[in-house]
Amino acid sequence: MKADYGSISVHPDFRRALREGRVKAPAVLPRTLPLPFLGKPDRVFAIQVAGLAARLDAIRCRCAVVGLSGGLDSALALLVTYAAFERLGLPKSGIRVYTMPGFGTSGRTRGNAELLAEGLGLRIEAISIAKACRQHLKDIGHDGKTPDVVFENAQARMRTMILMDKANMLGGIVIGTGDMSEIALGWCTFNGDHMSMFGVNAGVPKTVVREVCDWWCGEWGRGRKAARAIEDILATPVSPELVPGRNGEIVQKTEEKLGPYELHDFFMQEIIGRNRASAEVFAAAFRKFGAKYGAEAIGKWLAVFRRRIVTQAFKRNCAPDGVKVFADVYFGPSDWHIPSDLSIAPEK
Repeated sequence: MKADYGSISVHPDFRRALREGRVKAPAVLPRTLPLPFLGKPDRVFAIQVAGLAARLDAIRCRCAVVGLSGGLDSALALLVTYAAFERLGLPKSGIRVYTMPGFGTSGRTRGNAELLAEGLGLRIEAISIAKACRQHLKDIGHDGKTPDVVFENAQARMRTMILMDKANMLGGIVIGTGDMSEIALGWCTFNGDHMSMFGVNAGVPKTVVREVCDWWCGEWGRGRKAARAIEDILATPVSPELVPGRNGEIVQKTEEKLGPYELHDFFMQEIIGRNRASAEVFAAAFRKFGAKYGAEAIGKWLAVFRRRIVTQAFKRNCAPDGVKVFADVYFGPSDWHIPSDLSIAPEK
């Protein structure tokens, strides 16, 4: 199903605010961007900030709750939240930051989360989820040791419950950190990191999250503690950190299991944004990435993308509101979507 973008110029959540002149925001980025999704990081960031500012203003909210993992997505979500509060003239004390170490949290990511918050002048509170997760796993009859999907997802859902309850206590909203690549592939825990009250990264692919964070370091963060944290985050392997490793090392590396994000972002732009068949996409990907990955790997990860974009639709179809950034690809209710029970059929 190919969505019609002709009538959509800005995200509906702040169309009214724009019309009333309360919030000034750039329009979504045009279709003519180079592939995959390499736009201007400053424009991407501006759209994210405008979207969150409009939502906070519309619901008269002065508190935002952010779970900071020490990874790229939550780092960008915090930077966007900080800038939105500045835009609205809200006190930074309303940005409530939590780090929630679990069974696989490394010292490196926790340290970067703390350094980033400190560098922005924000207080960060640590709430360990280990004890609560052990009790929960015991209650449901899990041995608490086998690192299966239950072991992993229990941690993601515990973190979301903590953030939601904190938001209720403080009269705030939970800022979603998941990016568009993860949303497309369903690389999130249903009713865990899948859920929030507003997803500031929902329209930003993983490759662009990296570009925007790198841009922020050079443009705004030069010489600041926050920039040092982000620079190390940029050098850290992407990982959910849900399984413990020896000596605190990161043992889960997302791109080894899921595939390179630069390939998936390319597939997403070509299949969804340009409505191209898999054979065409494979040929285009091989021309662009063949020397780096080879034909076999490109074919393997394209098959993974095609399978997950269909089987994970049920997660996208009940996802929170977010900010639309790119005109060609977005998974909001008025944009590209497919039925949750669509069957996976080979292309003819």
